[in-house]
Order: sequence, then structure tokens, then C-alpha cells
Amino acid sequence: MFYDQVELHLQAGKGGDGCVAFRREKYVPFGGPSGGDGGKGGDIVLEVNPHRNTLYHFAHQKDFKATRGTHGRGKDMHGASGEDLTLPVPPGTLVIDKQTGEILADMTEPGQRFVAARGGRGGRGNARFTTSTNQAPRIAEHGDPGEERWVRLELKLLADVGLVGKPNAGKSTLLAATTAAKPQIAAYPFTTLQPNLGVVALGPSDTFVMADLPGLIEGASEGKGLGHEFLRHIERTRVLIHMVDTTGPDPIGDFHAINAELEAFGHGLTDKPQIVALNKLDMPDGQERFPELKATIEQLGYEVFGISGLTHEGTRPLLGRAYQVVEETPLPPVFTPRTPAIIRPNFEEEGFTVAREPDGAWRVRGGKYERAVRRTKLGLRDALLRLHSYLEREGILDALRKAGVQEGDTVRIAEYELEWREEGREYI
Repeated sequence: MFYDQVELHLQAGKGGDGCVAFRREKYVPFGGPSGGDGGKGGDIVLEVNPHRNTLYHFAHQKDFKATRGTHGRGKDMHGASGEDLTLPVPPGTLVIDKQTGEILADMTEPGQRFVAARGGRGGRGNARFTTSTNQAPRIAEHGDPGEERWVRLELKLLADVGLVGKPNAGKSTLLAATTAAKPQIAAYPFTTLQPNLGVVALGPSDTFVMADLPGLIEGASEGKGLGHEFLRHIERTRVLIHMVDTTGPDPIGDFHAINAELEAFGHGLTDKPQIVALNKLDMPDGQERFPELKATIEQLGYEVFGISGLTHEGTRPLLGRAYQVVEETPLPPVFTPRTPAIIRPNFEEEGFTVAREPDGAWRVRGGKYERAVRRTKLGLRDALLRLHSYLEREGILDALRKAGVQEGDTVRIAEYELEWREEGREYI
């Protein structure tokens, strides 16, 4: 099976926690705090590997998780960052956010890298919180969780020339005759099920990549048959060779049917240069029909060559002309996001909401406030008081009071439950 689409679940590494520690050295009378920061979590990176040509290596594993950062330690020792997880993808891979449908990256160049999920930032140790008024803070932070997302990878073949035509028009035969590719060839009345790539070498430096793309049927642009599974791969080609079976019941009808599907699909397919190859001239019917078919198609404005993929007759002039047109045709545009695809977790969201839940508890929602609670080590009184001051300053506590919170009520922020107390308004 040709794997050209796959969905992956990516989980970047969590940041390590900060440490609460103090120096107690014999000759350091005023040691002070020495808790180190936690390490950053590992990223998940997609990298173009030119030796890959399908997404088959993702067939049996679709969940990927990077390693977390290690915790900070005493003596100002920071935790190590988690290792990045690099996933190879073939050239021509589109990275799409499954939830939003947004194209995040277009992976075309060998070695190109894209950070698909960023590791969480490490928490700060208590050495970071020293001030002139608090020289012995017992405050440290948890590390941020790593980003988590589903992405869809879609492979669009990077070929210079694409062979299109009805099933059994001879595309696979031409590819096998002119390259080292070995597609399955037989008198099938149905379409090839997967693309095949081959390199055509006209000379030591005159080469181009040619793809035998699955054949079209009527209604392909609406999803019938292989439908978009086929048409997606044509988008990246620079030149089309339209193969026509001269021995078929209605060669001209087949020619128009294929072009109608290309036009219906859109995406600029009809704007690509198209060379017509009238195939199977080794057959008596093909030789007899060739002059009339050539004249008819040339009247439509197309350049026509007569060939036999089986005996190689006429293939050299056809491929020579295709190479010339490839050299004259600019590369198809590569998608580039208007702004760099930066993945922002929900803790960047501004504002907050306060609502009563069915069980009577209060729920505070707001990205950066949920992050502040997650980062706070609630078991440390100094850290809890610092969080209380932050929520008071941001107006969240006043919003809860106006909403009707009472002594002893449960307040939920992120995955944490806190008990409301009004004793001196010191903390929640």
C-alpha cells in the first residue's frame, strides 16, 4: 500500500520542576537560596529525509512523545533539557493541523526542519525569586506541559513530469521503458493503485523525475475512484504527458474526459504545459488511427507525439521535448504561511471567565491564569501566597466575590481544586 496520508498524535516533553534549596557551606556564612531551574522538555521535529518516498514508516506507530526535562537541584544546578524527537518525512509533505485544517508547513527541501510540538519550559528554582525584601524565598515552579496536538501529513509527489491518462493507456509501460522504475504492468481494465517514480536520464546532466500517476475515471474530481488521492499528486508536477490509447474504443472521448476532470478539480492543473502522447503505435489499429487522431488533437492546440511504450518507438523525441519544457517552466509555487507557524498553547490567551458548575463549585477559565496555577507548587506556603497576590492583582478574586463565592466553596482552576477562605484575604 502506498502511504501518502497519515494522522499523528504528538506530545512534546514536559519541563522539569524548579528546586527549593539553600547553601549550607562551612565558609559561606550567608549562603542563601541555591535551587536550580528545571530543564526544558524535548521538542518534536519533522525533518525532510530525501531517502524516504512514502509515509509507510508511520503505518504502525502514530503516537509520539518526547522526553521531559529533568528537575533542578541544589547548588544552582539546572536540570538537563529533554532530547528532541526527530521524525523523518519525505520531500513534498504537507503538515496540517487536524483540528483547524491550517497548513503549518510545506516540507520540500532536504534537511528542512519544522518544530511541530514545542517542549514545555522548565520551572524556576528558588534562586530566581530572591529580592532585597525576601532573601530566603521558599518558592519554586513546576515545569510547563509540552504541547500536544494531532497533525495530518499529506504527501504530494515532487516530480517534474506527470503521466496522466485513462487506465491501461500505457503510462506504467512508458515509465518502465525509460527509467529504472519497475511498476506492475498488465492489460488491466482498471487503474494503477499507487504512483511510481523514476528518473529519466537523457544525458549525464540532463535528467528529470517522472511519475506514473494513477489513472483517472469520470467523476474523479468529485471523489470517485481514487479521486483526490490521484489529483493531489499532480499539483506539484511542472509538465504533464497525457497518454492516449490509440486502440481504445474512443480515444478522443478519453482525452476530453481526462481534461474535464483536471479542469473540475482546479488547483491550476489545466494551466500546466501538456504534451500528448498517442501510444500503442506497434498495434495495427494504432498505426491506422494515428494520423487522424494527431490532426484532431493538434487543432485543439496541443503538441502531439506518436509512440510505442512497448517497442520504445518515438519515446526519445517525446522525453527530449518534455525535458525542454521542464527547463522552460518555473517551479510550482510552494506554500509558505503568511507568518511563521508558531504553535501557541492556550496559556497565551488573554482574559478570564468565572462560572458556577452543576456541583456548586466555581470554575475559573483563562489560559495564562491556568498556566500560573499549574506552575505553582501549591504545597509551598510562600508559593501559594505569591499565587494569591497574582490572582488578586489580576482581578480574579474580586470577580469571584462579585459572582457570590462563599467561605468554604471550591474554586477550580485548570485541574486543581482550591478552597475559598476570607481569613484576612491572605490566600485561597
